[in-house]
Amino acid sequence: MTVHTTANGPVTVITIDRPEVRNAVDQATAEALGSAFDAADTDEDTSVIVLTGSSGTFCAGADLKALSDGRGNRVTEPEAAGIIDSLGPMGPTRRTLSKPVVAAIEGHAVAGGLELALWCDLRIAATDAIFGVYCRRWGVPLVDGGTVRLPRLIGHSHAMDLILTGRPVGGDEALRMGLANRLCESGTALATALEVAGELATFPQRCLRSDRLSA
Repeated sequence: MTVHTTANGPVTVITIDRPEVRNAVDQATAEALGSAFDAADTDEDTSVIVLTGSSGTFCAGADLKALSDGRGNRVTEPEAAGIIDSLGPMGPTRRTLSKPVVAAIEGHAVAGGLELALWCDLRIAATDAIFGVYCRRWGVPLVDGGTVRLPRLIGHSHAMDLILTGRPVGGDEALRMGLANRLCESGTALATALEVAGELATFPQRCLRSDRLSA
């Protein structure tokens, strides 16, 4: 299994587990992520979802080796799915969930992995986390909402800096520009995200979810 789901009371943790490719996402992983988030979003016992990656890396983006081998990562076409919010190459990033999602980021969150992080409502990052549009150097575009969400989160000027240069952004700078919501010590991103998620789960959920969707 490339995606694992663990229940922590009212918090469900979804983990990308492909350490051999720094948790890069291929078609099977995108489908598994979509299924995991669908299940958590409809689970009455789940109030908040945490997304993380195994072995000290959040996600290195799309699996470019799989793409070069002819194994495409397109999951569903909107027409075929019969819905607007079909699964994208990174999984659930074209969908709007009813529950908040917190990203627990260790190591690299780059290219499509950055897009996954941007899709989340909050980003808890280790001090040594690295963000970046690394796909710039390979001529691969941001295809799962990154060009829309990044300017909204950090402003057009900062977003253009990241999108055009593809440069790495460390945890401290990410916090200053608003890309990361909170920083924590290396190795504690998941624990910190669980604390934040647990706090969110204590609030009246109907009001919290309504305000979240309105923002």
